[in-house]
Formats: sequence, structure tokens, C-alpha cells
Amino acid sequence: MFSGTYTAIVTPFRKDGQVDYDRFRVLVEKQVAAGIAGIVPVGTTGESPTLNTDEHIEVIRRAVEYSAGRIQVIAGTGANSTDEAIHLTKAAIKCGAEATLQVTPYYNKPSQEGLYRHFSTIADLGRPVVLYNVPGRCSCEIPIPVVERLATHPNIVAVKEAAGDVGRVSQIKDVCDLEVLCGDDSLTVPMISVGACGVISVVSNIIPAELARMVEFALKDDFAAARELHRKYYRLFRDVFVEVNPLPIKAAMAMMGMIDEVYRLPLCEITERSRAKLRATMVEAGLLKG
Repeated sequence: MFSGTYTAIVTPFRKDGQVDYDRFRVLVEKQVAAGIAGIVPVGTTGESPTLNTDEHIEVIRRAVEYSAGRIQVIAGTGANSTDEAIHLTKAAIKCGAEATLQVTPYYNKPSQEGLYRHFSTIADLGRPVVLYNVPGRCSCEIPIPVVERLATHPNIVAVKEAAGDVGRVSQIKDVCDLEVLCGDDSLTVPMISVGACGVISVVSNIIPAELARMVEFALKDDFAAARELHRKYYRLFRDVFVEVNPLPIKAAMAMMGMIDEVYRLPLCEITERSRAKLRATMVEAGLLKG
């Protein structure tokens, strides 16, 4: 159901702090034109923690409207409260999103049984679910036995793996047939080599065509060509995470004139040292003039 490159698209803000839907439309069009398989609005990169509920739903609605069926929309509707995740997921279904991305509940650290019931209850709503394993953010991973149990649900179809562990792909494939999407740009090629079917990318906000081409090569087993692109952009993959996501990617997009560099507290600008490092890497990658 999911294969290729999906962009964890940013949520741009205007200088007055409100969501910039005009810029958002332009960003979606850029992704469509680049041949991306789909977008993932209102995930970590889309700053879901700083959007209120109405904004969260409106960003999803606009993502579906602007993409106009040309690419898939996997809406970020996860929460650490099952009721909240249900509310957002129902709204995403009404908006027409093809699937939803469900993050591991954060802060409250549910048991394995709690995780199973949480994800199953959301999947019961009838729309495909992509599990999102990101223990670095949530302090809680989805254990492999829970993934195996969840894979029996007809609406749980994939898992985004952002634990920084290529071995998780093999562990998942060893117990079930869920599709695996890489959640770390720098691990995309290694993960595809052992069975992942694509990536949910941060860097594709600025180089979507290049990411799509790298993933296409890897999925066709042309790892020599995929590796060449990986090496070309490795430092960019690294330095777009020089500070916590999504601060560096939004800084990079602002340097390229794609968005205004506006954040909502508690998120704020990256340090000048980080900015200089990121800029130098972007110049090296040919994205900015020296």
C-alpha cells in the first residue's frame, strides 16, 4: 500500500505566528512536482505539539485539498490519549486522508497490553494505520511482540521505524508482513536493503526529487546508484538534525526562501553555530551559493 518517498511536511507560519496556508499550498505543489509518493502532515516535523486541535485538523484538510488525489496523504493523528487520537483520526477520515500515522503514546508509558489496545481501537475506525515507533521522542517503543499482534488487524498496514536501528526491519519482517517505512533519512538505503519499502523523510522538504530518485534506485536493487546519492547527501541528512527536528529543516527552508523562519514556543531558532554548520553543508550540497 505504501512504497517510495513520503515527505514529513513542515507547517509554515506567517510572521504573525498563524499558519501560512498560502505557503503550505506551494510546498505541497513542490512535492507533487518532484514525484513524491505522498506527504505526512502534522507529524513531528509538522509541529503537531504546537498546533491547537482546530489548526491540526485544518492542516490535514488543506493537505488533502491541495494534493487533490495526485499523491497520498498520511495524516498525523496520534496522541498519548486514545480519545484524542480517535477524535483527530475521525476528522482526518472525514477530510479524506488515505491513512493515519499513529505515534507511540508518549509520557504515560503504557504497558504492552495498553499499546495493543490503543492502536487496535484507532484501527477499528476503518482507515489504514501506520504505526510510528520513535522511542527517542516518546521514551517508549513498540515492542516486537506487540507489532506482531497488531499486524493481525486488517487496518494496521505499516510501521514507520525511527529508532535508529536497522535491525528492527529484520525483526519485524521475521514475525509479520507489515510494510516498513524508514523514519531516519540517513538509514534509508540500509533499511531498504533489508526489506523496508520506503521512507518518511524530513530532508525531502528541500530535495524531494533527489530523495525520490535515491529510494527508487534502492527499491529496484540498484544499490550502487542509491549509495552514490546517499553519499552525496549524507552530510545534509546529518546536519538537518544538528538540533532537534524540525528546527534545522525550517531554518534550511528559510535560507532557501521557501518559508518564513517562524516557530512557536517552546520551539525557537537554532544557535548561530548550528546555523553556520547547516549553511555550509547546504552550500556543499549545491542548495545555496557560497
